[in-house]
Amino acid sequence: MIKKHYEFSFWLRVTHWIRVIAIIILTASGFYIAYPFIAPSHNGGEPINFLNALMRSWHIIFGFLLISVTIGKFYLFFFDKQSNVERLSFKDFISPTVWIKQIKYYLLVGKHPHGRGVYNPLQFMAYVGVYASIILISLTGLILYVHVYHEGLGGALYSILRPVEAMLGGLAWVRELHHIAMWIFIIFLPIHIYLAIFNSVYGKAGAMDSIFSGYRWIKEKDKK
Repeated sequence: MIKKHYEFSFWLRVTHWIRVIAIIILTASGFYIAYPFIAPSHNGGEPINFLNALMRSWHIIFGFLLISVTIGKFYLFFFDKQSNVERLSFKDFISPTVWIKQIKYYLLVGKHPHGRGVYNPLQFMAYVGVYASIILISLTGLILYVHVYHEGLGGALYSILRPVEAMLGGLAWVRELHHIAMWIFIIFLPIHIYLAIFNSVYGKAGAMDSIFSGYRWIKEKDKK
């Protein structure tokens, strides 16, 4: 018998989609800041529309939004009761048996392993890498921020982040690491979408639908 199973809580889904929107806007605005490929028309001696300043402001707004929603996601992962299915995924991640079964499944030579958590080992490893990249891009972004905005939050974080900047090799390396972390997201996104569609179509359990509705369909005997 197949039954509907509540898998992702409301706030987990909200943080997921806010994170998606933030990363997309940060990537687009970050590319423009690095290389301003569009410029407003210049009308004589009149001021132009300051498009670069606008892009920087959106980059900062969504950068702090990404930091905030990531802190919220960490809270949900460690303390939210509904997120226990995510925490259980760590047990599957350290299980060699589940790893072998999962790889066989992706190679179309085996069935999907019935893990204890919501993520299979490859997904869990990918998410750990993504969150490590979010921490890196947030930290380097804050270091770049304090070198431009010297009052308020920038002033408060300046003395705290300067030693971190030195540990990372200086401001030039901070910019490079910030750029590298962005490319991790760009590479991860299409792979993530492909595997989500693959699991949803091949697994026939509504795996992709669950991030919208919170529910997926599972066989009663496989229910955790």
